[in-house]
Parts: sequence; C-alpha cells; structure tokens
Amino acid sequence: METVLSGIRPTGNLHLGNYFGAVKNFLRMQNENNCYFFIADYHSLTTHPTPENLHNNVKNVLSEYLAVGLDPEVATIYVQSDVPEIPELYLLLNMNAYIGELERTTSFKDKVRSQPDNVNAGLLTYPVLMAADILIHNADKVPVGKDQEQNLEMARKFARRFNQMYNHEYFKIPQAYNFGAELVKIPGLDGSGKMGKSEGNGIYLIDEPKVLRQKVMRAVTDAGPTQMNSPISEPIQNLFDIMKVVSAPDTLQFFVEKYNSCEIRYGDLKKQLAEDILNFTNPIRERINDIASNEEYLRKVVAMGAEKARASASKTLKDVRSIIGFKSF
Repeated sequence: METVLSGIRPTGNLHLGNYFGAVKNFLRMQNENNCYFFIADYHSLTTHPTPENLHNNVKNVLSEYLAVGLDPEVATIYVQSDVPEIPELYLLLNMNAYIGELERTTSFKDKVRSQPDNVNAGLLTYPVLMAADILIHNADKVPVGKDQEQNLEMARKFARRFNQMYNHEYFKIPQAYNFGAELVKIPGLDGSGKMGKSEGNGIYLIDEPKVLRQKVMRAVTDAGPTQMNSPISEPIQNLFDIMKVVSAPDTLQFFVEKYNSCEIRYGDLKKQLAEDILNFTNPIRERINDIASNEEYLRKVVAMGAEKARASASKTLKDVRSIIGFKSF
C-alpha cells in the first residue's frame, strides 16, 4: 500500500468545486492508500502572517473535511503545527537548498508580484517546507494542482540531493498522484471559468439557504436563445453543468429542452437549481455545524492524528539525524 500525503490550507470554506473535484477523490483515496491529510497552518502564515483567528480557521476546515467523509479511523488527519518534527526537518533541508533555485520558483515570483510588501523568508523557502511535509512521512505520492507542480519537483530534487550528499538512498522520490479519472470541474456563477475562492464565484457547503439562493439568483446568464436549437452560451452551460451534478437527470433534460425550444425562463431555472443545491448541501451543512460544536470530538481527532503523524515523523527524523551525523553522547 502506497503512502499518499495531501495538505489543506486553512484559508477558506469548501465549495461545490472542491467537493466534486478533490474531495470525492480524497474519499476514495483514503480507502486505497495509507493516507496523511494535514491542515497546513504553518504554510498559511506565508501569505497571512497575522491571521485574525488561526485556531478558528483550522477548526472550520477540520470540521468541514470530517463532515464530507474524511475518516480519522482510516486516514491520519492532523494539524501541521502539532508535529514538531516537521519544522526540524525543514531546518535540515534548508541547509541543502540554494537561494538561486528558490528565487527562480514560479510561486515565489508570483507572490513577490502580488504581495510586494510581504516578501518574507517563509515565501522564499515555501518549497522546502512543502518538501519537509512530504518527506517526513517518506510519501510515495502527492496530489497536486497545476500551481504546485513545480514545488513537488523541488521536493523531488531535495530528496535526491539528500540521498546523494549523504550517500544513502533513504528518501523515496515522490510522484504526483493520478486520480485515474478526469476531475469534475464545477464552473462558477460569474459566467466563465471554474468555481474558486479567489474568484468570489463559489457556492459553499456551509452557505445558509438565504445566502445560497441569493447567489444563484444573481448568477450571470445571457439574453436568451433567439432560435430553435441554438448553441448554448457559456454562462447557461455553466448552470447546466452545476445542475448535472446536483439535480435529477429529468430536471436537467427539462430545462435543456426548454432552452432548445426558446421557452426557457432563467428565473425558473435558477430557482430550481438553488433548491437542488440546497437539497444536496443541507445535510452536509448540518454535519459541519454539529462537528464544529463538538469540541470533545475535535480534540480527540486532532490528538489521535498528531499521535499517528508523530509516530511516522519521529522515525524519519531520527533516521535523518543519524544519516547526517548527529550522535548522542
């Protein structure tokens, strides 16, 4: 069984795009692999060095992922800052990471442009911390998005460099995790692109009914079809694509036929879509709220996760220290 690791940044709520994309694959992944899921609270400080409520952000994201089905009895779910072995490995790997290669990473250059007043050392060494997260469990595979592919390649480089420098084939060379199927991409409500936090076009699992209905009713549409069986514009296709994953097939077919016959009423389409989304998200929202209010359960989950994560991490760090040459007197 392969070891797979995935990080979750505590910087926002889960939306439908997250759920039908990565989350559903995480649920399958946890039953097929030895999985580590961690909440990357250290990483979040690179862009939010003075968070208003870091603990509450961690609590929220933990509650949401537990509510959608991550199982602490099956996978190891932990908070990054609960595993002190990670920053120590980060320090050791930093000794073999070079300024030039870190400055050339795309993610660093992008952040320098987007936050010129907060170009901190954490941003520069972000790939090293990501490598430490992966290598602390000697992970075989890591699910990464396009924006993180270069950082995974850096982790591979640091693993090879360690093995070569100390003449010891210790670290595995982590590979990108292939989910084996095309990820479902949920479009946003703004008429183009995919649903995302930064785009402000998301429908969140935690959205209350009134908020969700308002979002859907404000969704971008077009002037309407002008002839029978005319091509479907992108904004309307987006609404149909969302309907495809939350509505009954005959409901989707009804509105497609109404569009093709030039009889569609976008207000009716949006009202139906909002109710279908609510039918899907209501049980999840209730579970999120129940879990978030159960402090005892959350403490148990993070304590169990930290214990399992540290068992793996402490072995790795002990081996690494020995390979480098640290010895006890």
